[in-house]
Amino acid sequence: MSFTIYPAIDLRGGKAVRLKEGDPARMTAYSDEPAEMAKRWLEMGAKWLHVVNLDGAFGEGDTANQQALLSILKIANEFNAGVQFGGGLRSLDATEKVLSLGVSRIVLGTIAVEQPAVVAIALKKFGAEKIAAGIDARDGVVRVRGWQSDGGISAQDLALQMRAVGLRTIIFTDVSRDGMGHGLNISATRALANVSRLDVIASGGVHTLDDVIAARDANLSGAIIGRALYEGTIDLKSALESKVS
Repeated sequence: MSFTIYPAIDLRGGKAVRLKEGDPARMTAYSDEPAEMAKRWLEMGAKWLHVVNLDGAFGEGDTANQQALLSILKIANEFNAGVQFGGGLRSLDATEKVLSLGVSRIVLGTIAVEQPAVVAIALKKFGAEKIAAGIDARDGVVRVRGWQSDGGISAQDLALQMRAVGLRTIIFTDVSRDGMGHGLNISATRALANVSRLDVIASGGVHTLDDVIAARDANLSGAIIGRALYEGTIDLKSALESKVS
């Protein structure tokens, strides 16, 4: 299995930001120009970007984020790079609209819990390579709607449900670690991969290169890096050149 590093760009109000444990009250803004951050990561050699519309996830207006996404997609196209995008995509129409913009893969979270039949339709319509499920959990239980609500299902049960409808890729985030720099929850992520037999991308808590290597050595399909890149505890170019990716 190939291993991919995904630099993260979280959008809120058109800015590149990071939250701690998904809490909008604990936000750090890193750039007013998310497209410039995208260019920076792509120039270092990244082949994918992981972009999240936080305003959409929280059910708020996201016009500024839409413009930022278009700018990011333009730059990604110049580098022949993929964009994985999620946040607030809660209908088939929203999914189709984003894919039509040129997004390579969309991440469906809340809708996977609340309307799994829609995910099944999306998989049949667009193909498994275009659709991923975002499984975000605290203490093994899925969180939805910007992590503000209990999804009422375990991460492993949701993964098995998604596998049954033809899904191949999951992004798993331990909410309690996201943005905290405490390292990935490798044991829970690996257990999810073992149970579901799906490609699982690890997210939440990456702080050093050792965290990324641990994800690779656990035979996961990739790792998403956010705050660690923006605060310099991981050098993306060095990570990519070290053949981690």
